[in-house]
Amino acid sequence: MLNLFFGKDERARNTPEVSDNIGKLLHRAGSADLAELMSIWRGRDLAEWSRAPEVYRSLGERILAQGEPLLAFDVVTEGLSIFPNDVRLRQLQGLALARSGATERANAILEGLRRDGQTDEETLGMLGRTCKDLAANAASAPEREKFLRRAAETYAQAYQATGGYWTGINAATMNLLIGEKERACEIANVVRAQCFKAVKGESGNEYWLLAALGEAALILQDWPQAEEWYERAAKHAGHHWGDIHSSWRNARLILQYWNEDQSWIDKYLHIPSVIVFAGHMIDRPTRPIPRFPSELETAVAKSIRARIDKLKPGFGFASAACGSDILFLEAMLESGAEVSIVLPCAKDEFICESVDFVPSSDWRERFDRVLARAARVVIASNQRLMIGGVSYDYCNQILLGLATIHSARLNTSLIPLAVWDGTDADGPGGTESAVQRWRNLGYKPTVIELALMPTSESLVKQMQGTFAEEIPTIAMADSLPTTHFGSRILAILFADAVHFSKLTEPQVPQFVQHFLGAIAKLIREFKHTTLEKKTWGDGLFFVFSSVEHAGSFALDLAEMVANTDWTRYSLSAELNLRIALHAGPVYEFDDPITGERSYGGTHVNRAARMEPITPWGQVYASEAFAALAAAQGVTDFVCDYVGQTPMAKGYGTLPTYYVRRAAPVAARL
Repeated sequence: MLNLFFGKDERARNTPEVSDNIGKLLHRAGSADLAELMSIWRGRDLAEWSRAPEVYRSLGERILAQGEPLLAFDVVTEGLSIFPNDVRLRQLQGLALARSGATERANAILEGLRRDGQTDEETLGMLGRTCKDLAANAASAPEREKFLRRAAETYAQAYQATGGYWTGINAATMNLLIGEKERACEIANVVRAQCFKAVKGESGNEYWLLAALGEAALILQDWPQAEEWYERAAKHAGHHWGDIHSSWRNARLILQYWNEDQSWIDKYLHIPSVIVFAGHMIDRPTRPIPRFPSELETAVAKSIRARIDKLKPGFGFASAACGSDILFLEAMLESGAEVSIVLPCAKDEFICESVDFVPSSDWRERFDRVLARAARVVIASNQRLMIGGVSYDYCNQILLGLATIHSARLNTSLIPLAVWDGTDADGPGGTESAVQRWRNLGYKPTVIELALMPTSESLVKQMQGTFAEEIPTIAMADSLPTTHFGSRILAILFADAVHFSKLTEPQVPQFVQHFLGAIAKLIREFKHTTLEKKTWGDGLFFVFSSVEHAGSFALDLAEMVANTDWTRYSLSAELNLRIALHAGPVYEFDDPITGERSYGGTHVNRAARMEPITPWGQVYASEAFAALAAAQGVTDFVCDYVGQTPMAKGYGTLPTYYVRRAAPVAARL
């Protein structure tokens, strides 16, 4: 539990240096939804904000409360680049990492604050939260017990020093979980009296006070009181999904301890579902057989709204083509939900191909409106591959992956929804392929069937038949046979040997024989999924058929290099690798010079630009790699958010993830 709100922002109000513009921004942010918060962020004046750390604090706090830790991390990290010693920003950075699942990094940041003498309630409370998270991810019962006790001690230290109710209630919960029932009930009774007095006096943050009263009642097994307080808390929660999730987690831990039904809390602290969407575009004027003619727009819009009214989702992930996509986004925004948009290619190219092709229509204006209100817009590829629908298939996979990550972060359900004509003639990237992928992963998608839409008899006759999905394609030159030139979504690894330039002449043969030799031995274990492998001096380039095998090889490689004593081979003890991973659509072709199958395109370039910014000894991945790993249900490794990272050679700033092994599931409690 964390009280992130400060009314009118007391710190900002008491800072005389705050300009009128910053003051207005702080006031605006206090009641803004996520889309407006992101509008504030995107429109920031760096010169003005560089004089006002409170605006970074306020924006980070509010974005965190609404359940978007990755966005909050970017906000507070930029603030820290300007105000590196700002305690509140360091706290929020730790909390953002904790809520995004990067528990170890969050714990390290907060431990650093404590070592610097910060023993306030906020620092210790957040540190206790990371210990609780480490317990949840522990690989064994003794390790879990160790972290639970550390969490109990840390919360208790904060509570004893400050008397704050939120660290007090967490201290009570942690003591219960380690079996100190008497101590847990003692603290819970004190906190309950404290919060009840504050509620009657209308002092403090109403949601957190009510949630703390509910949590105290659960600890004391006072079920009627728990029900009453959580019901009242829910009425004050609004769309602060991050806050709700924190309370929900603690409640489930307590219910589990008392052997009660953990789903009981879902009635009160409910986090709405996430929808990932796919659907057909409005028909092009040149389409010979109608599938989604403009005549059906109203009926499809009503059907989408009816599904949304029934499902009551809080979050939606979709592209933004004219037709089904925009109808879905409009309905979601109308319902008050948050939307994230993924475009398969650059905005202008996408508009030309997938939005603005119906004469005398308003699709372009509607496209601009939904993008302006989106919480986030992701461009999957700056340029689209010119063969087939692989770029659109890539977009669909990223949509599924980002939606999967978001639903997992909030522990809520993921619901696939499609507007589909029911045919199986779609190519890669079409609606049918998206629906089939969802089903293969075990989902049961909700489908709005175009064939069942009410329409005129003459149009029904025209619509009878089977036809392929309209995925824009551009054929390659006739001089290059398409049987030799294709496109696929593949995983790409670049690595570079650190300190290679310092090798002496006698060390070069040792490096080739032992360092590269060890890598060669390891890659042979992945020979069935390795499509291409190249070296040049200290550089490595591998192409894999799946993100799962690319990630596993990268981690095996990093561990092998780190655990080998290279001094045995007269090499430097500091010899190591930087390893970067990416996944995307690439061309595959027969190299005219080598005669071998090769792979290229802008996504290979993107992977190459990531490697120089990767810390040595670690494995970094692009957001696309992390999304595809989530979309494909990979469980062997985890991708933790690092932040918006400048790429090498002016390639731009892109979201970056740290790849690590997942904790063994079988040993967890």
